[in-house]
Amino acid sequence: MNIANLLSTSAVEALKALYGVDVDSKQVQIQKTRPEFEGHLTLVTFPFLRASRKKPEDTGAEIGQWLIDNTDLVSKFNVVKGFLNLVIAPAKWIQLLAEINANETYGYVPATVDSPLVMIEYSSPNTNKPLHLGHVRNNLLGWSVAQIAEANGNRVVKTNIVNDRGIHICKSMLAWLKYGNGETPETSGKKGDHLIGDYYVAFDKHYRAEVKEIKERLIAEGVDVETAETRAKNEAPLIVEAHDMLVKWENNDPEVRGLWRKMNEWVYAGFDETYKALGVNFDKIYYESDTYLEGKEKVDEGLEKGIFYRRPDNSVWADLTAEGLDEKLLLRSDGTSVYMTQDIGTAKLRFQDYPINKMVYVVGNEQNYHFQVLSILLDKLGFDWGKDLVHFSYGMVELPNGKMKSREGTVVDADDLIAGMIAQARITMDEAGKNTDMSEEEKQEVARIVGMGALKYFLLKVDARKNMLFNPEESIDFNGNTGPFIQYTYARIRSILRKAQDAGIQMPVALPENVELSTKEEELIQHTADFAEVVRSAGQDYSPSAIANYCYDLVKEYNQFYHDFSILREEDSAKRDFRLVLSANVAKVVRLGMNLLGIEMPERM
Repeated sequence: MNIANLLSTSAVEALKALYGVDVDSKQVQIQKTRPEFEGHLTLVTFPFLRASRKKPEDTGAEIGQWLIDNTDLVSKFNVVKGFLNLVIAPAKWIQLLAEINANETYGYVPATVDSPLVMIEYSSPNTNKPLHLGHVRNNLLGWSVAQIAEANGNRVVKTNIVNDRGIHICKSMLAWLKYGNGETPETSGKKGDHLIGDYYVAFDKHYRAEVKEIKERLIAEGVDVETAETRAKNEAPLIVEAHDMLVKWENNDPEVRGLWRKMNEWVYAGFDETYKALGVNFDKIYYESDTYLEGKEKVDEGLEKGIFYRRPDNSVWADLTAEGLDEKLLLRSDGTSVYMTQDIGTAKLRFQDYPINKMVYVVGNEQNYHFQVLSILLDKLGFDWGKDLVHFSYGMVELPNGKMKSREGTVVDADDLIAGMIAQARITMDEAGKNTDMSEEEKQEVARIVGMGALKYFLLKVDARKNMLFNPEESIDFNGNTGPFIQYTYARIRSILRKAQDAGIQMPVALPENVELSTKEEELIQHTADFAEVVRSAGQDYSPSAIANYCYDLVKEYNQFYHDFSILREEDSAKRDFRLVLSANVAKVVRLGMNLLGIEMPERM
């Protein structure tokens, strides 16, 4: 039951009966009543003044009285200019809570075999370094967007494209060959992705030293500074060797390919550990080492059809000037591919594997132009979903001390961040004395749930389109708009329900119909019921932050209720039972909402 929808339908009937006009329910504007006025929902009467030929106040009064006389929705009303403020009958709130109570997955729409198939790509790591804070935000956003899409009745395929080829991969491989002495994850005690990341940093360190030495020598020989800089970067032995290794890789050199596979396996094992800690996974993983060849084939097909053209230097381009863009390189003059080619190849493989209705790419906003071009190219190449692909464009994560730097090894490592958040959660809980009756094992598990909840909520509560500042100390706070605050409220409700059970209080099968409700209880039911619309809206807008902030507002309202009203100590058993059911459903909706963010809820804290 959606009370706003019922009101819209009844308002349409009122307008027909009172003024003889047929109005589409979409023209009826229902909104929450402003706090300074009495009422739950407000009907805007201005659009109907032409039909009524009366003042806004008189029109509102007539519609309000008709609703009281002809429906069981409204108990009273007041009119403020063109706004009809309606007080919903208490029985309707009880009926609404009963419907929420009967639905274990309230707000979720189940998918069917005919539901749209939505593919969501996120993560997209490189195999030359471990995941960092930026990847964490990407993974959490991607996972949440997928969960929200599924909750809106879509079939969802979660996918990842791994950047496992290119000069950056060869840099790590070459550094390991030169400086690794056969080191492995087992002999070093390091995760594989960390081990390879160390050699990527090592390459950069030695390469910089070579460039500096060559540049100084060239300047001493009379070469100008700018030319010396360019030559040094291109002539440094390490970069020359790395390019040679890339050519061997492209030519399927067995030794290079063998080393590449071995080192990539180390990285994948490391990634899997991090993904597991983050609570994310994928239904299908694609690899650029496979997709770039498919992309070349698709570009050749576009050449044959006249969609693309070849320049005299043998490079292949797409002319998008008719679409208000520029010309886009697809194949270099030596026949090697670019990222756009690889994305086209990946799209081809995905469309072969799945009958996709919609494709969502979760990628940072620095790639906005790339996806604008990709959409046009895929459409030209005949992909049904190409024109309507969604680039879920999100802002960057910055730290209190500035931006992260990748090659210099100064990024915030994902594994270190996760471990640090869990450790900080444990410290905060110990200091607050909230876990004195738990076993050591339970303390650690709750610290994990709270630490990860703090991290995920802090990164997801911000509008994804905005750049954000990440401050771990703020995120772990047990007060304010944080994950731990929401988790603590949930655990409090679960504690109340356990105490009720221990006291032999049975949750009622049917809610008492004549219980007297306070305004706060009505508001809390209304807010709980809003969850279904919030999920629907978050699905349309690809907005995990809408879910996060809804959960915060709901628990904040519940805490006010908890402060003002007795539950277990309430002497009126009907009121007590009603408040227990209301509490249980607030907890249920909070759990369902936080689940859409990938956040676990502790039974105790």
